[in-house]
Amino acid sequence: MKIGIDVTSAIMQGGGIGRYTRELVQAILAQDSDNEYVLFSAPPPSGKSLSQIFPTKPQITYKIAPVSEQWLYRIWYRARLPVSIQRLTGKLDLFHSPDFVLPPTGGAVPTLLTVHDLSFVHYPEVYPEVLVNYLNKVVPWSVGRATHILADSAATKQDLMAIWQVPDEKITVLYSGVSESFVKVEDEGRITAVRHKYNLGQAPYLLSVGTVQPRKNYQMLIQAFAPLANKFPHNLYIAGGKGWLYDDMMAEIERQGLIDRVRFIGFVDDEDLPTLYSAADLYLFPSLYEGFGLPMLEAMACGVPVIASDVSSLPEVGEGTAVLLPPHALSEWTQTMQAVLSSPQQQEQMISAGYQNVQRFSWKNSSDQLLKIYQVLLS
Repeated sequence: MKIGIDVTSAIMQGGGIGRYTRELVQAILAQDSDNEYVLFSAPPPSGKSLSQIFPTKPQITYKIAPVSEQWLYRIWYRARLPVSIQRLTGKLDLFHSPDFVLPPTGGAVPTLLTVHDLSFVHYPEVYPEVLVNYLNKVVPWSVGRATHILADSAATKQDLMAIWQVPDEKITVLYSGVSESFVKVEDEGRITAVRHKYNLGQAPYLLSVGTVQPRKNYQMLIQAFAPLANKFPHNLYIAGGKGWLYDDMMAEIERQGLIDRVRFIGFVDDEDLPTLYSAADLYLFPSLYEGFGLPMLEAMACGVPVIASDVSSLPEVGEGTAVLLPPHALSEWTQTMQAVLSSPQQQEQMISAGYQNVQRFSWKNSSDQLLKIYQVLLS
């Protein structure tokens, strides 16, 4: 059978859905030698190619769109012109879109759509208005047309059922995995190199990872960290590319007088993330809403205690291992960070529980489950 997968996000996005797509597709290609795969993408940025990310095998074909990603969105999702994906990929027996939206398909080809979260419905104020309007039109349109839907978590599945009345049997929860590269890095040379590369200095630090946008709740985190700055030598580093509406978060550092103690360090290369996590004394995940929350598990895999929000999917992923707090409970975040930093015994307990928790999540498990779903849809 010939399975088409839209891997545009894998080459266009560094973190988040880009990471998800890269890891999941690499895992399914490593496992399945029976089917043919057509990996479709908008034209990659200069200097990048799909063959740098995915293997080169006889059963894998790459198809690059003749127009830019922006034009594909205009054609498919704004104008909704019936230009089927098969016009660009050739004949398909199944098409999988892992990034919220589903292009037109020709014939009776079964389709699989991944919906990561519905944060734009719950928290429209943390997104640009034009993006919210677009997502509220195109995502439910795609959900309605898909043969089957993958949700990142039971929380996202419940949202789909409650908000858009998607039938239970149309949705399967497919958890993300944690790459085997995320292990505790003990090599002082690697740690020193990463500290130097991202200008982290020698002070101990607390870490948060994720695109810089209001949903990540970094402004509250900076406020919660401020009282600790005089009690602990730690700095606070926030790693992630710039998203949108981030000016207030940047300005909060100056308002709190923390210019020398808090820094947004920008996007961190995949190969540096395990070291960055490993050298942190505490991982902080104060997000208002997450479809899954992969960075929390990556931190646990690297032996770091985690404090996270108690909302959406995060209890599902981290309950019993992370300390979970309401995302707006500023004083609780301050008190909890202080308590954990002051207790080596609690840190060790959290680290041990985190290692155990991570065992539940692997890309091999995810790809096993995904291949079974492919087989059901193909039959």
